[in-house]
Amino acid sequence: MNNKVLVVVGPTAVGKTALAIELAKRCHGQIISGDSQQVYKGLDIGTAKATKEEQEQAVHHLIDVRELNENFSAYDFVEQANEKIKLLLEQGQTPIIVGGTGLYIQSLIEGYHLGGQGNHDQMMRLRESLEKFSDDELIEQLEQKNIHIPEFNRRRAMRTLELKKFGQGENKKSPYEFMLIGLDAEREMLYERINERVDRMIEQGLLDEGKMLYEQYPEVQATKAIGYKELFPYFSGENSLEEAIKLIKRNSRRYAKRQGTWFKNRMNVKFYNVLKADYPKNVILEVESFLKE
Repeated sequence: MNNKVLVVVGPTAVGKTALAIELAKRCHGQIISGDSQQVYKGLDIGTAKATKEEQEQAVHHLIDVRELNENFSAYDFVEQANEKIKLLLEQGQTPIIVGGTGLYIQSLIEGYHLGGQGNHDQMMRLRESLEKFSDDELIEQLEQKNIHIPEFNRRRAMRTLELKKFGQGENKKSPYEFMLIGLDAEREMLYERINERVDRMIEQGLLDEGKMLYEQYPEVQATKAIGYKELFPYFSGENSLEEAIKLIKRNSRRYAKRQGTWFKNRMNVKFYNVLKADYPKNVILEVESFLKE
C-alpha cells in the first residue's frame, strides 16, 4: 500500500488552501486540516476556514469536529490525523495535510506522544524561550536534566528538551513518507495580504463571530485565537473598533513571522515563493514525481 502523504505549510494568508485544492484535484487527494482553530463549529471567518465552495472542490477533514466548549490538543490532532491518513491510503487517496499550526504538524510527522489538554500554549512558550538560548545554554539545560545526545545540534537539543517536559513515552516513528511543501512570499507582500484578509473578515462578519464568543463562551479555548481575543476589549468598551482591527492585523503579522521561523528552523521543509512565475507548476511537478517514486 502507498504510504506517501503531502504536507502544505506556511504562514497565514500565503495561499495554502488554494494549493491544497489544486493538488487534491490532480493527485486524487483529500485534505486534512492541520489548524488548531478550524476544528471548532461556528468559527468560520476568524479561522479562515475553507469556504463552502472550496470544500465542494475537495473533501476536507478535521474541520468542525469540536463544539466551542470542548478542547482540542496536539495529542488529539495526531490521533485523529493518523486515523484519517490510514483510511485515505487504504482507499487509494492521497492525504494532504494543510495547516499553519507548527506544533500539530511536527507532532504528527515526528511521532510526538503529547498527552493531555491545553499543551499547545505551554509548548509554544517553551519553544520561544529555547529559541533565545545560545548553544552553550542549551547544552547546560541538557546537562542539568541528565540528557545526552550523541551529536549536538540546536534542532535536536530543543526537541529533546521539549519531549522531556511534554512527552509521554518514547517517540514512535511515523510509518508514512511525508513530502513537506512550504509556501512563502516576500514579507512586505505577505503582510499586505494579511491586512487585506483581516479587512475581508470584518466585511464578512467577523464581529458577529467574536460577539457570539464574548457573550456565550468567554472562557473557551477558541477565545485565545487571533482575530477574536482582540475584539473582547472592544465589546467591553475598553477599546475602539479601529484599535481592535489594528491589533488583529499586527498580531496576525507577528504570528505569520513566528510560523515562518518555526517551519524553517524546526522542520525539514522545502519552500516555494508563491509570487514567482513558475509557481505552482514547479510544486505540482515535484509532487507528481514524489508520488510516482
